Amino acid sequence: MCNFASMIFNKNTARKTAEVLLQVNAIKLSPKEPFTWASGWKSPIYCDNRIILSFPPIRNYIREVMGKQIEKQYGKPDVIAGVATGAIGIGMLVAEYMGLPFIYVRPDAKGHGRKNQIEGFIESGQNVVVVEDLISTGKSSLNAVRALKEANINVKGMVAIFTYGFDIATENFKKENVNLHTLSNYESLLEQALETNYISQKELETLSEWNSNPSEWNAN
Repeated sequence: MCNFASMIFNKNTARKTAEVLLQVNAIKLSPKEPFTWASGWKSPIYCDNRIILSFPPIRNYIREVMGKQIEKQYGKPDVIAGVATGAIGIGMLVAEYMGLPFIYVRPDAKGHGRKNQIEGFIESGQNVVVVEDLISTGKSSLNAVRALKEANINVKGMVAIFTYGFDIATENFKKENVNLHTLSNYESLLEQALETNYISQKELETLSEWNSNPSEWNAN
């Protein structure tokens, strides 16, 4: 078992990643007209990192930075695993960049055929690093980790593109004793957005208030 940690790899990478995510609208900030998440939460931010797959220079940047940081942090694992569905694409790109096999983990086992939850070839006892696109509460991400561990796979840790930095996610990863590293985070995103005039100081205050208590935040 590894010791829990949740952190960005480095500040420069965090700011650069925030910059490119804003550039292609993978992350949208809209304090005045908030989004509604599937959970019902009202939110001044919406993140869909699958959009980066449509921009070759951006996706190449993400896969190379993620691949290098995985090897630096964890060494070269036997396999890269993506969390379905959002991280399948970027996980495949990272695995290709590192010259490694790729698998992905479904939210649940299929109800037909071979009834797999883990798709692809991996052997008991192999080392894997899990790739995720976005961390909110961490629930679905950690569900994938549990499935791998139940299959006797050694999970070295998880790497994600972006995290909202919610306290509940920190608690969930700590409880499961899983190391999490991300390319960028909410703090770096706001710093980048403010510096480039994407948001105003007043909007920064609104975005900060939301992040401190997202389930109870009200745009009005």
